Amino acid sequence: MNPKFLGQNSPLPASPDQAQLDYVPNPRKGTLYLTRFSAPEFTSLCPVTGQPDFAHIVIDYAPDETIVESKSLKLFLGSFRNHAAFHEDCTVGIGQRLFNEMKPHWLRIGGYWYPRGGIPIDVFWQSGPPPAGLWLPDQGVPGYRGR
Repeated sequence: MNPKFLGQNSPLPASPDQAQLDYVPNPRKGTLYLTRFSAPEFTSLCPVTGQPDFAHIVIDYAPDETIVESKSLKLFLGSFRNHAAFHEDCTVGIGQRLFNEMKPHWLRIGGYWYPRGGIPIDVFWQSGPPPAGLWLPDQGVPGYRGR
């Protein structure tokens, strides 16, 4: 498993479907631990108006055989900039793709979307119950509070 993007000049994929995710062997296979990725400036497009939507995405997973290579994940998340989809589709789709391809012990994703039409939308998905003994910190993103 040689990463395709690490150390290479890698343009942003045109769409999430065209984005490729790289997975590398878990250096701590057999150890139960949590990995967290935070993307506080995630963007996509509203499928109705075409206007940009903004979110803070938090991905937590307990690796098994492989881990996701962070540059490929950054490119995958960036490919949503010109992708038109509802918040639920983006959030759950990211989580399901990572889970289906990487096959971790467990994965959860929180999509903390900024208000659209005056209503913030938060979307959460997880692959199932977390493994016993996994330290599971709060995702640390406060609920939206208007000024």
